[in-house]
Amino acid sequence: MRTVPALSRLFPLLVSATLLLASATAFADVRHYTATAADGVVLAVQESGDPAGRPLVFVHGLLGSHLSWDAQLSDPALQRYRLIAYDLRGHGQSGQPQDPAAYTDGRRWADDLAAVLVAADARGAVLVGWSLGAAAITQYLATHGDEWIDGAVYVGGVIELDPDQIAPHPDLYRDLASTDLKTHLDAERAFLALCFRTPPGSVVFQRLLANAALASATMQRAVHGMSVDAPAGLGAMRKPLLLIYGAQDALVRAEPAIARARALNPRASSLVYPDSGHAPFLEETDRFDRDLAAFVDALDPAPANDAE
Repeated sequence: MRTVPALSRLFPLLVSATLLLASATAFADVRHYTATAADGVVLAVQESGDPAGRPLVFVHGLLGSHLSWDAQLSDPALQRYRLIAYDLRGHGQSGQPQDPAAYTDGRRWADDLAAVLVAADARGAVLVGWSLGAAAITQYLATHGDEWIDGAVYVGGVIELDPDQIAPHPDLYRDLASTDLKTHLDAERAFLALCFRTPPGSVVFQRLLANAALASATMQRAVHGMSVDAPAGLGAMRKPLLLIYGAQDALVRAEPAIARARALNPRASSLVYPDSGHAPFLEETDRFDRDLAAFVDALDPAPANDAE
């Protein structure tokens, strides 16, 4: 008769142990590897989710890394896909070349993405690019075409580095390129704050801020001169394209960016989140993840794994 209270006390411990085991198992399923770009830059890649699922390749924005996509990479509803994220050159744990041409030449960013797709064997991938990551995808399409992919999603995407599409913050971008450490770090914090209409929690914001501090100073000075051939990239794209923007975006002008993308690719569809800023995938995560899954699931069936 006294065993029931003992079991009732033991039950929460068993639940906690089970959750810890599940968490450890999920963590163990994350794969880390590298891809080497054509110019020798080593790119850090992280993969999780279902190895047999359709590949989703996440491409972060300026001052980010794969950590930018943590809400998507950890969403149980997306674990049925192969979730692949990499750190752009000059960011996170990827290589940081010191030659400014490594960042102004758009083909280098395109070749990086191509190298990741090959290293991951991610044929039939859906590319998901945030901000600068969208520009990298556009240049990939211009350089390598869309044979390897089944579709793309641009989130707050930079279509072109055009003043009509980019909100003016000349002092901010000047300070990001400053060699004075205090000025530079304060500008990184200001830039990150502009990414959100509704900021994430303090822990996430501080992690993203620390992440921004890892970015190459050479990259930050040079990247604004990056070549992006949007007519060749989006204009020749034949795979589905979804554009997602926040109406409150303080960095990219949503309406002109969407208009330019659709002028180049009339088949593109678009969604505007009225209450989001530059980072809808963090500001309205549940809605974004549902919209992403709906777009992916509406595509033709993923190609069979050659290894099967």
